[in-house]
Amino acid sequence: MQKEREWKGPFYFIQGADTQFGLMKAWSTGNCDTGGDEWEQEIRLTEQAVEAINKLNPKPKFFVLCGDLVHAMPGTPWRKEQTRDLQRILKTVDRDIPLVLVSGNHDLGNAPTVETVEEFCQTWGDDYFSFWVGGVLFLVLNSQLLYDASKCPALKQAQDQWLDQQLSIAEQRQCQHAIVFQHIPLFLQSIDEDDDYFNLTKTVRKEMLDKLTRAGVRAVFSGHYHRNAGGTYQNLDMVVSSAIGCQLGKDTHGLRVVAITAKKIAHHYYSLDELSSGAVEADLKELLKE
Repeated sequence: MQKEREWKGPFYFIQGADTQFGLMKAWSTGNCDTGGDEWEQEIRLTEQAVEAINKLNPKPKFFVLCGDLVHAMPGTPWRKEQTRDLQRILKTVDRDIPLVLVSGNHDLGNAPTVETVEEFCQTWGDDYFSFWVGGVLFLVLNSQLLYDASKCPALKQAQDQWLDQQLSIAEQRQCQHAIVFQHIPLFLQSIDEDDDYFNLTKTVRKEMLDKLTRAGVRAVFSGHYHRNAGGTYQNLDMVVSSAIGCQLGKDTHGLRVVAITAKKIAHHYYSLDELSSGAVEADLKELLKE
């Protein structure tokens, strides 16, 4: 809507990642490929996350979930059941808090196909798109097309062309800020780090970062790592948030609160217990100060 293209003052949103129903059991048994036949822990954690978000006052402008919604890869056992259970919980998000869903490697497969992308779009919505909130342009990307598009090159080309069009809006400074959401981080700590399962290759990373920074994009928010990480490149903040579900490091199950003011983007990761206790409201007043 046109009115959302206008800056009206500070606001905040909630970022989560990697609900990944089934990984906790699969990880605990050491069988990440075919394990994951139980996800009661993830159900409880996601319910806690939604309950905490619904109680926040003032309400966040939206709740974005940065990929790996479920653990079962396309065409594998338990996928339908995991999807059904997650959809049931996400339907309980307050109707006044829009839900933004990002595709991850477990949602599309490590090397996505036309069919797996189509399945995601039918189940969850578009795999890449843009939206405006309060004068800020938000871009949601399908990072699997940046990771391995060998089975669907035309889809990558289409996203690349679309992204260039969207970034031209940001480059002309027609927005207060521009922010990107994607599952796989561009990097975990530094642009020069080695290629890894948890980041994008140096070639892709540098090409993307040059494109984003040239357009004035201020931040990229991602998941995938199941740990908190991140760094900066020029004026761009690469934010890697840990999981609602399975933790692979020393972080807690949690969510990130992101506050947008006219000049800055401030954020803080909270455990689900901290969010549930109401500890965030006091911090929000500080975060939202101009």
